[in-house]
Amino acid sequence: MRAPSPELTHDLYLHIRVIISIVLGIAITRVLAGLARFVQHPGKLKVYPVHILWALIVLIASIHFWWWEFGLTAVTTWRFELFLFVLFYAFLFALMANILFPDELEEYEGYQDYFQSRRGWFFGLLIVSMLTDWFDTAIKGHDYLASFGLEYPARIIVTIALALVAMRTRNARFHLFFALLYLIYYVSWIIRVYDPGRG
Repeated sequence: MRAPSPELTHDLYLHIRVIISIVLGIAITRVLAGLARFVQHPGKLKVYPVHILWALIVLIASIHFWWWEFGLTAVTTWRFELFLFVLFYAFLFALMANILFPDELEEYEGYQDYFQSRRGWFFGLLIVSMLTDWFDTAIKGHDYLASFGLEYPARIIVTIALALVAMRTRNARFHLFFALLYLIYYVSWIIRVYDPGRG
């Protein structure tokens, strides 16, 4: 079978990016709408710092993923399985965003009670997203994966380990420490990775 022309490959990539953009748009919209509720109903909704931090992380991660996927231009042959894999990755952000901001909170005392009751689901999805991130980076090529050095796999392993602990404990200090540390590190990672002076 003849290999697809560069024009066909490019058109297919653009088609895939549109679908990814729709899914990520849902995730970003959900987080922004959820955060806006605190402004709309300041007396009704009590802010839970850990919940807010993870909401910011999912928002930044969704935007970062949108940019990160530009690396898929390096993929010269698209298969349906690869398309499903990338789309699945995008689905994870939409799912995390929807778990963070449910349609109703009546059966819970507030976002702290809700978040703690659903922490297994949220951190489970975070773990899956970490594993998916590694595979997603790997499919862009060995050189691309190696360009991030040992820090990248270390980041994946440490995040998964902390997420496993977060699934099992309700300790307020641990959850605040994890969320705050992850947010600070993740932002620094993005800045360093996309620094024009990066070797």
